[in-house]
Amino acid sequence: MTTVDEGPRSTVAGNAVRLDALPAGAAEARDLTATYLSGHRDRVPGPVLDDVLLVVSELVTNALRHAGGVTGMSVALRRGGVEVTVQDGSRKRPVARHHGANWLPGGYGWQMVSRLAKACVLPLGADGKLVRATVPLHRA
Repeated sequence: MTTVDEGPRSTVAGNAVRLDALPAGAAEARDLTATYLSGHRDRVPGPVLDDVLLVVSELVTNALRHAGGVTGMSVALRRGGVEVTVQDGSRKRPVARHHGANWLPGGYGWQMVSRLAKACVLPLGADGKLVRATVPLHRA
């Protein structure tokens, strides 16, 4: 169940159509994103959708596990890609853990996001941070 007062919203902002939501977990975030992007199948190829859903899952999971929870999420379809933004209340930046030759659980999400998308972190001071990842519509 989404925790947005009136449920997820799709808005038109300039050149982008955007989904705004406050998902309770990664599965809900993926479902909301998949439903939103299903209306744009002509612009978002299947493999790109898979990448977007993986990025959404990782960003929301990271916010829940390491940053006290999700305080906002948006998905915007732009000319060059699908922009996923997750806001949380922590000022700490995501980190990529390096396990060396050891295969250990956990610590691979930020590396995966960074490989699939152009990612950046925008500090918000006392309000935490925005993590924005743009998945290109065309693979190189």
